[in-house]
Amino acid sequence: MVDQRQREIAENLESVRARITSAAKSSGRNSDEITLIVVTKTYPVEDIQRLHGLGQRHFGENRILEGAEKAAMRLPDAIWHFQGQIQSNKIKDLVNWADVIHSLDDLRHAEKINERVDVKKVLIQVSLDGELHRGGVAPDHIHELAEEIIGMSHLELKGLMAVAPLEEEPDMAFSRLATIFQRFIRDFPQCNWLSAGMSNDFESAISHGATHVRVGSSILGKRS
Repeated sequence: MVDQRQREIAENLESVRARITSAAKSSGRNSDEITLIVVTKTYPVEDIQRLHGLGQRHFGENRILEGAEKAAMRLPDAIWHFQGQIQSNKIKDLVNWADVIHSLDDLRHAEKINERVDVKKVLIQVSLDGELHRGGVAPDHIHELAEEIIGMSHLELKGLMAVAPLEEEPDMAFSRLATIFQRFIRDFPQCNWLSAGMSNDFESAISHGATHVRVGSSILGKRS
């Protein structure tokens, strides 16, 4: 028997997927190019199980220990993405469960991750507002960090990630990100993932080339 929560999540998931398809079509893109990551931070494991039953396979977490607890469910074919700030003292815990790390912005963290895993997919987080304490690398330093990461035998650099600043119109922020990304993939054509866009701006991100969108509340409802 399907419960009310299951119906709510199913309707929201279908709606978001339809919006992704529409945004991709409007931009002359195929929706198959775009991966939906459902951000499950603060939501219970039962919601993740519901999503998995609906065919969702990509899940995102911002907190290392919470992500570890949820990934421990070992759901078949589930892919776990981490997009929170990396803490040096929790890297050992992080690499034990995260399949993709979106928020790499420090060479020291890259070196520590490289020491602890066979191969880990990573993205470089770009700062779009210059407030580096919030996470992210200044655009002028992306290529330098990328060169270092590509030289590491246990890391696979997949592309870039960014968060649009709250005080700026998403279209402006993502337009700037698109320019940064195009410059980046000219030098690193194999690193063609662009992780950008959340519940309030993923359609704008898609219009500017995002390949991965990270959506939570539009599918799972308001966080408590």
